[in-house]
Amino acid sequence: MTGSIESEENYMSERIKGTMISYRPDIKVLDATIRDGGLVNNFEFTDEFVRNLYRTNLHAGVDVMEIGYLADPDLFDESKFGKWKFCHEAQIREVLEDILDPKMQLAVMADVGRANVARDLPDKADSILDVVRIATYINTIPAAIEMIETCAKKGYHTTVNIMAVSKAKESELAEALDMLGRSSVDVIYLVDSYGSLYPLQIRQLAQSYLEAAEKYGKQVGIHAHNNQQLAFANTTECCMMGVSYLDATMSAMGRGAGNCAMELLLGFLKNPKYDIKPVLRFLQEDMQKLKNEGVVWGYDIQYLLTGYLNQHPRTAITFTKEKREDYFTFFQELQENE
Repeated sequence: MTGSIESEENYMSERIKGTMISYRPDIKVLDATIRDGGLVNNFEFTDEFVRNLYRTNLHAGVDVMEIGYLADPDLFDESKFGKWKFCHEAQIREVLEDILDPKMQLAVMADVGRANVARDLPDKADSILDVVRIATYINTIPAAIEMIETCAKKGYHTTVNIMAVSKAKESELAEALDMLGRSSVDVIYLVDSYGSLYPLQIRQLAQSYLEAAEKYGKQVGIHAHNNQQLAFANTTECCMMGVSYLDATMSAMGRGAGNCAMELLLGFLKNPKYDIKPVLRFLQEDMQKLKNEGVVWGYDIQYLLTGYLNQHPRTAITFTKEKREDYFTFFQELQENE
């Protein structure tokens, strides 16, 4: 048994592509504050907030800024959400066109079954967007590939997020990675949707993703959630394994327990192009204002429990909204749903 563990550790160490004091030029940092954070405040960010965030990311050296979802207006009532749920081209231009800089790309996310990229996404030649990120579950991979091909033909760089991978069967994940490898997608994302994965598990999954990606000339990304306060740790583990695209959000803002904090990630990365100082100013002047206004996100016991049990955080989100504090009872309720 000991020999088996040692051989696995030796294999893992051989795959490590970076150290605590080195940097890789292939690393790309993606800010998902508006998209993932929008799940906390119904996408009701002010234009000023989005402009300030854009400038902050640009000055901090962030490579890609995700500005929201491309949700289908036929499925979602636009009057009930902020504009960043839908990301209409004209509305994006109205807010950002005069400050756009080619040094940073703009991205949008499209969920399988919740977006109509064929109809609502203009050709790249007519858009200020650069990247379309497709979000899918294992059982909707064929539909995701169809969306990927549509976006690629329109001229966009594409990524795919395989959600809830902690629930996926190993054989199904292997098949999904092979199918995506054969598609036009540029980056395949490892997503810890429930914040349930530990660093060793994330390293093992990253190994599988990287092997599949290398076979087809793709890159790999990591999108981590912080239910067990491991989003930063898991992101840095993936980075050292060779994962190229690293997602983070300002002050870890995101659904439920939130994500890897941008300020932590930029402090870790040693590439001199990244600068934490603009982020600190944004946290002070813009993120603190959101908190003062009562917007709630971040690690708490209820999110720990759903992460520990590898469950979707929707029950913990409801627990938070109801201002419950009966953690023991909540844990029993979660166990009954196992």
